[in-house]
Amino acid sequence: MRECFNPDVYKKDWQYQEGDLTVTRTCQWSAPGCHQGCSILFYTDKDGKLVKVEGDPNSPVTDGRLCMRCLAMVEAVYHPDRIVHPMKRDRSDRGKDKWVQITMDEAYDLCIEMVKDTTEKYGAKSICTGAGTGRNATWQSNVLGHGAFGTPNDNAGLLAGNCCYTPRMQGMNAIFGNTFIADCGQLNEARFDHPEYRRPDLFMIWGNNPLRANADGFFGHWIIDCMKRGSKLMTVDPQVTWLSAHSELYLQVRPGTDAALALAIGHVMVEEELYNKEFVDLWCYGFDEYKERVADWTPERAAEICWVPAEKIVAAARLIGTAGVTTLQWGVAFDQNKWANGTAHAVALLQAMTGNIDNPGGFVCINFGYVQSDIRENVAKGLGPEVRKDRLGDDGNWGALNAIGKGGHAIPEAILHAAETGDPYPVKMLFLCSTTAFTNMAGQAKRVYDCYKDMDHVVICDLFMTPTAMAIGDLFIPMAMSCERNCVRGWYTPLRSIVKVTQTGEAVGDEQMMLELGKKMNPDLFYWDDVPEMLEFCTNNMATVPIHVTMDELREKVIIYPDFEYRKHETGKIRFDGQPGFNTLSGRVEFFCNMYNNVGMDPLPYFLEPPESPVSTPELFKEYPLVLTTGRRCWQYFHSEHRQLKSMREFHKWPMFAINPEDAAAAGVKEGMWCVIENSHGKAIEVAHVTDTMMKGVVSAEHGWWFPERDPEEPSLYGVFESNINCCTVQGDFGPSGYGSSYKTQLCKVYPAPEGYGETFEQQFADHYKA
Repeated sequence: MRECFNPDVYKKDWQYQEGDLTVTRTCQWSAPGCHQGCSILFYTDKDGKLVKVEGDPNSPVTDGRLCMRCLAMVEAVYHPDRIVHPMKRDRSDRGKDKWVQITMDEAYDLCIEMVKDTTEKYGAKSICTGAGTGRNATWQSNVLGHGAFGTPNDNAGLLAGNCCYTPRMQGMNAIFGNTFIADCGQLNEARFDHPEYRRPDLFMIWGNNPLRANADGFFGHWIIDCMKRGSKLMTVDPQVTWLSAHSELYLQVRPGTDAALALAIGHVMVEEELYNKEFVDLWCYGFDEYKERVADWTPERAAEICWVPAEKIVAAARLIGTAGVTTLQWGVAFDQNKWANGTAHAVALLQAMTGNIDNPGGFVCINFGYVQSDIRENVAKGLGPEVRKDRLGDDGNWGALNAIGKGGHAIPEAILHAAETGDPYPVKMLFLCSTTAFTNMAGQAKRVYDCYKDMDHVVICDLFMTPTAMAIGDLFIPMAMSCERNCVRGWYTPLRSIVKVTQTGEAVGDEQMMLELGKKMNPDLFYWDDVPEMLEFCTNNMATVPIHVTMDELREKVIIYPDFEYRKHETGKIRFDGQPGFNTLSGRVEFFCNMYNNVGMDPLPYFLEPPESPVSTPELFKEYPLVLTTGRRCWQYFHSEHRQLKSMREFHKWPMFAINPEDAAAAGVKEGMWCVIENSHGKAIEVAHVTDTMMKGVVSAEHGWWFPERDPEEPSLYGVFESNINCCTVQGDFGPSGYGSSYKTQLCKVYPAPEGYGETFEQQFADHYKA
């Protein structure tokens, strides 16, 4: 694509003029945004107003490509519903639209009063910070909590079992000793022209639709780039996607049974010796125990469980074992079942058996650029052990890994339990940044709402008024969008500049808010003069592999690629002691995981039925005869964001669920019909999309829905519980590690909503989103 644009128009300078407009080359991350951080051109006029955006064709990261959410940035920045000044509200008026505008200094002072009041009454640990998933808010609120409030209790919107990437992250660290990602040539600026790089022969795309849902630091269209150069695909998913339709082999799997499928594939690879014997002998531990574990996992046994024909399981094993260079691109489906760690273990070992670990085009160790977690962890370590003492979920009652210090956050279920019962101490204040717990992330949405509305103090840092803010907020701090803040994007690589090009109202970036509020509360820790100085220190001193660059240099270079090496396990570049091998207890890739074994977890990959399934709860299955998988993604929205934007809602007006035509006919459901999705936990109402791409017996429902056009006040709260699929999910259903949850493995039934339901919604929509 970079060969097709006019270099006289699209320049490589970080900033240049195009007529009367100033063009700034930088990165759009969040908010609003997603997990990626795409290269963007911001066009501003002489008054500093954002006029338009385009993709940056000079960027090797995204080659000028942008999604429709990025292209709607101008609409988002200047949306009339956006909150751009701080506001407060009396606690007695929660749920009512009775906000009063205040100054930013007053907002900071009020927040400090809330912290002091909570600390004096209950102790600092009764404060809980929260941040949205994959956002440019995942470390600032945590660091503020650690360093200014004095609490270790941080979480991501009470996401049950921390079931987004954390189970896979912890699994990779237990098995491989580090984090590994699919190598699509994104690790070097030269991309496909780099002399060491070669594209994968085979992608295993498992439980992930990366074109719609970019994973952390991963751009889904990199896979398309590799396909153009000859890469083949094997896709595992309950629904036919564009990628599965273009795959060499597609396995349509029952949600929650991926481990059974993986164990059976492993069985065939062992029986037919379709694995890399040299790599297994030199670099793997516990392979004999693994062979015993998979010995009775025949394709026929797995086929009955996962609904994939046995012959396809055999074909998958032979494809993986003979393809050449393979890599794994996996998704949140691994995390959102109770047995997340066992499932991740089972699939990761298929990749290990190919020997394609940290080689060009393989599954590569990425140990730099992980700036957000690095900063949070280093600040916590610098404050000493007291800051982590008595963190909720570390007492051994909420899973094995937090109990030995391996958890990166407080356990959501432990926070909820403490808030509801006061055990081991109460939770009385929330400081929430870009997260909407009972709107989007938390299981048992109504339970979390009931709990949160009884807090003594709640601070909301966000862009728009949300159902969460309207329901429980006392103080609203308006946050800057990506084009209104100076920052960096460093997860994983390359390091990208985020350059402020405009200012809207009094909106502040998370970094600015953290520094200004932190200075008032703990100036010895938050000692930097400004945000660029703070970011420069963090990037140069707190990254796992520090990147020594000034913020001025980064801004001018736009993108910086740290040096990347392959086969680091052969040269001692992975282990802390500098010896060859992997950073595990054995020094090898662990088929038999010593860390799991030492904490009482199953050390080998395993399959167990979901707690609710056609097999484990047959009587419940009679009443609820469909498997419900939640969190269905679409092009227009990132979780609960973007519902205000007319351009997005016109493309995707209502919440939707996918259902197979045979299941729809049995339930009396037709395309476009409002329907009730019901199970033993609750109900949600969404619009049916009847499609033969959906696996028979499975329903896939969207999440994160609320309606800005509806009544904002109690009891409506923008209709937040009307189509909230998390009314049908649960809290506390985590596995032995403390991670995982059954968001994608519930049961349900579907039936038409009452006659006339939804007739008023079209008019509400038209009135609210009129030109």
